[in-house]
Amino acid sequence: MAEDRDLTELRRGVLGPCVLALLEERTRFGLELVRDLASADSLLTSEGTVYPLLNRMRDAGLVTSEWRDEASERPRRYYAITAAGRRHLAAFRAEWPRFSATVSEVLGIPAFAGVRSGR
Repeated sequence: MAEDRDLTELRRGVLGPCVLALLEERTRFGLELVRDLASADSLLTSEGTVYPLLNRMRDAGLVTSEWRDEASERPRRYYAITAAGRRHLAAFRAEWPRFSATVSEVLGIPAFAGVRSGR
């Protein structure tokens, strides 16, 4: 169904900044990110998208990862946001209100909280 594909693509487009925002709060392991994203009103539709995304983000220098072997747990890879990741997230946050207002305007949806697209 085209509508499902459209929503999936939309979710994928904002997944990276959402991962960075969660990592800004604290370091997390992969499955924890999957669970947090899935619980956020179904932001995540497939956990198979998170791990490749984390690898791309690590390769881009936006996150770091390290294996931790904690006493009562099995070894897990933990992810943390880098300074470059914080800058990337800040830039996304600065652009998001205008971008989302523009899309809403084009779709004929009233702007949220008085945000104007500037078109």
